[in-house]
Amino acid sequence: MAHVKALRCRECSREYPIEPLNVCDFCFGPLEVVYDYETIASVISRERIQAGPLSMWRYHDLLPVDREAAVDINAGFTPLVRAKNLARCLGLEELYIKNDSVNPSFSFKDRVVSVAATKALEFGFDTLSCASTGNLACSVAAHAARAGMKAYVFIPADLEKGKVIGAAIYNPTLVAVQGSYDEVNRLCSELADNYRWAFVNINMRPYYAEGSKSLAFEVAEQLGWRAPAHAVVPGASGSLFTKIWKGLNEFSKLGLIGPVRTSMHITQARGCSPIVEAYDADRMVVRPVRPNTIAKSLAIGNPADGYYALRTIKESRGSACVVEEDEVVEGIKLLAETEGIFTETAGGVVIMGLKRLVEQGRIKPDEPTVAFITGNGLKTQEAVESVVKPLRIQPTISSFEEALGQRARVS
Repeated sequence: MAHVKALRCRECSREYPIEPLNVCDFCFGPLEVVYDYETIASVISRERIQAGPLSMWRYHDLLPVDREAAVDINAGFTPLVRAKNLARCLGLEELYIKNDSVNPSFSFKDRVVSVAATKALEFGFDTLSCASTGNLACSVAAHAARAGMKAYVFIPADLEKGKVIGAAIYNPTLVAVQGSYDEVNRLCSELADNYRWAFVNINMRPYYAEGSKSLAFEVAEQLGWRAPAHAVVPGASGSLFTKIWKGLNEFSKLGLIGPVRTSMHITQARGCSPIVEAYDADRMVVRPVRPNTIAKSLAIGNPADGYYALRTIKESRGSACVVEEDEVVEGIKLLAETEGIFTETAGGVVIMGLKRLVEQGRIKPDEPTVAFITGNGLKTQEAVESVVKPLRIQPTISSFEEALGQRARVS
């Protein structure tokens, strides 16, 4: 493609051809897609974007694949909700929820997998695969079905039931591994050397990760072509966090928005918070941890992009925030009760992280803020089962009124 130049090592800057590669063979640094921004600048405009489809593919000029060949299940262009009730509760004036829980497979992973699946077909693969904490498995299986590809998805055996069913319905080969996500990922890294499969987050990772930029593009467009003052993002591998930052800066570089002064804030749950721990210790080295968290979609103890997430924090003058395990459900309930949005546990981490950042004074009342909600609460229902407390009555008015009175006296 004319606007894609090469892959480049993020450490030593050596360049590689556009192939299914993800690691530099000289220094073992991660590879990233390099674009010809001059070529892109000659064609891209606000008008061109607005004339595009109501999906992530309206930004195809800044993605490393051909839109015409896209494996598309209509991901993207999800709602940016002005969260007036939650803002009032937190003491903010301008708060938005980027609700990516309404993508076709109910998480932001549809963005990255759409790009990875498209590139996999371009490279001639017939099998799509992944190591997943849940949401990615659902999306890979869905996109493989759409593309007519075989699918092998590898998950930790203790995954939430909603995510297991959400992947299995598309009929992939579902492999439940007795181990943590990090162990699943190590296994898949070994398998990628032995099987000619497109592992979306291993040998396809440089292309896959680019799909996350579309979140930044959409937010900027939906805000009236401007970047927010603050972005609050959940942290697992750290890739989503870094790509939102990259996307905002690409829009600025191309003159689509003004200078980016967004402070990037990453949030993690206490039971798996290696990036926050490094930030709090003022070090740029992320030490792996053994995950033990209710937020299973964020349970990556050895985050591949941890260092780059820390660098993004520094570049953006942002921060990292930890949420206690017993606060996660509180965050899910707070978003549901104020804005009518049911998010999974990762979203609970974001909302309580946002609350803490406001309380700490890192986010001021008059600063436009976007909180990124990346997955749907129907996938982690077990976490909030305690909210189910119906009034049990006989089919009579007197039974209803008696039960209502009892509830009022208890509360």
